[in-house]
Amino acid sequence: MRPLRWSEGCERPEAALSVGRDWSSKNKGHEQAALALRTPMQKEAAPSRSPVLTVKNVSYWYGAKQALDDVSFEVYPGRVTALLGPNGAGKTTLFSLITRLFDAPTGRIEICGRSASEWGAKALGPLGVVFQQPTLDLDLTVKQNLRYFAALRGLKRKDADERMLRALKALDMEERIGERVRSLNGGHRRRVEIARSLLHSPKLLLLDEPTIGLDDPTRRAIVRHVHELARTDNIGVLWATHLFDEVEPNDDLLVISRGKIVARGKAKDVVAETGAKDLGGAFTLLIGGDTEEDVAA
Repeated sequence: MRPLRWSEGCERPEAALSVGRDWSSKNKGHEQAALALRTPMQKEAAPSRSPVLTVKNVSYWYGAKQALDDVSFEVYPGRVTALLGPNGAGKTTLFSLITRLFDAPTGRIEICGRSASEWGAKALGPLGVVFQQPTLDLDLTVKQNLRYFAALRGLKRKDADERMLRALKALDMEERIGERVRSLNGGHRRRVEIARSLLHSPKLLLLDEPTIGLDDPTRRAIVRHVHELARTDNIGVLWATHLFDEVEPNDDLLVISRGKIVARGKAKDVVAETGAKDLGGAFTLLIGGDTEEDVAA
């Protein structure tokens, strides 16, 4: 088995971790953002661009309960793909399959053209993840947490420290590098987790409802930063959420209900096709009464 080369099916400059403007900087307007988000999703994408994530015909069961039903989609570099669905729709189950916490009994999942079932841990190399539940060590400092992760990724100490400082600075967290994570508030902990997920210059970033429990200003800042990160570093982002205001009009949108993808396309196009006034109205029309509890809770 030959080693995985990141250039295969997952091309982007190695000057990764530029991570956009500082966290505290203001957005310069939706018009400029919209111009940067012209690449359509899936079949409309430019043929020369390869997806960073491909999910084909994936289904999953918890005993007799089906959590995912023949799910297929792609995520492209430089794009934010919003996975929008209610609790219990299958979002967390899907993330568990992509990250190989669970094994997919049917279908195929490829990251940069490589299936983890065939390539093992090497296929997960281009992947960065922010899970729904916090995963930082509360008794370590910010620096210790990030250094530990960098060591697991095989980064040399000097390189790791340089990447760490750039990421924390962009997230307005540089001055907290020596603080224990336990002393940080929820928003600051999330920023550290985002910084950690970017240390190894991922091509694909997964975020599983990363803003749960955060105040609105912090939540909006994280949403804005991740969208900017996708554009500036050409990272493909899959963002799971049930909050409509976290989806921008030009985002690629997947609406999932009871384990099935019930709508896909640019968010603004999905809204237009339903005849609704906004995404919330479109979502209600698309999912009907799907409010069951998350089977993967």
